Amino acid sequence: MPKNLISLILAAFLLAGAPALAATTPEQDDSGSEKIEQREPVTILISIDGFRPDYLERGITPHLSALAASGIYGPMRPSFPSKTFPNHWTLVTGKTPDHHGIVGNTMEDSARPGEVFKMATKDPFWWDQAEPIWISAEKQGIRSATMFWPGSEVDFNGVRPADWWPFSQDLSNDRRINAVVDWMRRPANIRPRLVTLYFDTVDTAGHYHGPAPGEKLHAAIAAVDAEIGRLKQQLSALDQPVNFVIASDHGMTETAPERIIRLDDILPSDQYHLVEDGNYAGIGPVDGNIETLRAAFLRPHDHMQCWDRENIPAHFAYGTNPRVPEILCLPDIGWVVYQEVPEWMTGIGGGHGYDHREPDMMAFFLASGPAIRAAGQQPAFDNVNIYSLVARLAGITPLASDGSLAPFEQALKP
Repeated sequence: MPKNLISLILAAFLLAGAPALAATTPEQDDSGSEKIEQREPVTILISIDGFRPDYLERGITPHLSALAASGIYGPMRPSFPSKTFPNHWTLVTGKTPDHHGIVGNTMEDSARPGEVFKMATKDPFWWDQAEPIWISAEKQGIRSATMFWPGSEVDFNGVRPADWWPFSQDLSNDRRINAVVDWMRRPANIRPRLVTLYFDTVDTAGHYHGPAPGEKLHAAIAAVDAEIGRLKQQLSALDQPVNFVIASDHGMTETAPERIIRLDDILPSDQYHLVEDGNYAGIGPVDGNIETLRAAFLRPHDHMQCWDRENIPAHFAYGTNPRVPEILCLPDIGWVVYQEVPEWMTGIGGGHGYDHREPDMMAFFLASGPAIRAAGQQPAFDNVNIYSLVARLAGITPLASDGSLAPFEQALKP
């Protein structure tokens, strides 16, 4: 075939195809090819155990500081006792320990004689006085996933988070982050809309080294900050919008071996039943000898006050739950009370569990994301309110609680 004829045929073919090619440019393609997914925001509730508000001011948290600048942050009053398990359960139920039933890291219940609740306890009996937010989410058709949280392994009448990992302190922070990112890579129908994430390493460093500026504590703080930065970066790469709510359960204060109160100096150990000691003491009678306990403990003591359960001061909002021990003894902040002093208490350390109004016991709060205005530092509020905020952000209808949205209403976008 002559070359000029071939050229004419080719030109005619290209002209005939030109309109079709113009119609399928990326900006105009309506051909049904796969579109970029518009992801719904996920709400991620992060606990940094033992993170004091002033840790944000030490110049070692660039990622947390950036989140704070883009949202709201500030100090938050924990519930009493300012311990890990009671306050983590408050954050996800909106109720005080007196109302949700986790009244201590260690506790007893007359309905289960001889049993003791410890932090590894998963029996629903101990947990079911209040429903955590991930159970409400699942009941309402909102998928949840828990990368650790006290109580998140508990089965509530056959309901659990759609995804959950059993707590292991040996699981590194970076693996925790990787798991959350993997959840976010899933298809929309099996991707969680509410996630919890828990870091314990700052609290551990605070206990061993105290809350004062120091290399090991600051290394723990900086490492968690870096992991949160990595989480944010990887979710941004997925075009995954996130409403972050970052909170701690309590603060930390310095303890020292020179500030120890020994219970056996008050009453011999065979005459009282010890439920818990350390930053406070919970004590019960032996063979009904409550009057002996009252005579020994309800008198003045140096650096410590004790009360009957029924007479614990009202500002603690603590004492109506029968799991609260019959006698509560609370040392001055920085002092500790023990039946047997732990071997590790040989130098400066850190502790919590004291009056929740003490400045050193203040917890930390931060919220940032597409639903939050950049409103800066907020006045201190009670941690029972966090539940209402997380429920709003995740689209969960909250149950009745001891808190409300009031502290956050001005910072929430419509």
